[in-house]
Amino acid sequence: MAEKQVRRRKSPEVADREALEHFETALSEGRHWFTALLEAVALWCAPEEDVGERHYRYLIDGEAFDWLLLAERLTEAIDGGVSPSEREALLFFDRPPLELADGEFKRLIGPAKYRAHLNFLYGVVVEEALQLAVEEEVHKERRARVWDNSGSLDDAVFERVYAKGRQELLSQFREERSRPQGDSIYLDELRQFTYWLFKYRLRRCDGARVASDT
Repeated sequence: MAEKQVRRRKSPEVADREALEHFETALSEGRHWFTALLEAVALWCAPEEDVGERHYRYLIDGEAFDWLLLAERLTEAIDGGVSPSEREALLFFDRPPLELADGEFKRLIGPAKYRAHLNFLYGVVVEEALQLAVEEEVHKERRARVWDNSGSLDDAVFERVYAKGRQELLSQFREERSRPQGDSIYLDELRQFTYWLFKYRLRRCDGARVASDT
């Protein structure tokens, strides 16, 4: 009886090293750096890592994938082959150097990462845009008033969107995750907080909908 071959899953470290090697090889073969980058993204496994003194969190709550942060990490690790101006346009303005249909983008990074990318898009990027739109709304209202412009702008925005003040929600978020309280917040935690707010808002909407149906 022939011995069965058991395929071992690669460790994240091995898979991530192979992702970088794939990126480098594709560039050396003259492939466009953007498609090579997306293929490397598809091969990547680690949800977060420390590089030097910096912590990279690519996956929030196991659901929301910040692929541009991984793109930053991968392109930083490559010596040459990536246009600096195109890289800057991608990372800072989300302007890719090639126009790809959604289906092609999904194929290149893989269905699972694409779904997680959509979670990040709606849960972080769109949520931030919602907060900004409401902030502009509040600004306009305050400019139109002669008096009574006191109070925190952040709290006014959060009260309107989430029905609670920002600090109250931030404290609740940190308490749920057993994190220390404090006044400052770093970008990594801010993105996690924003995604938490997105889910908090959806739960509120669902609760209100259920209440109105009963």
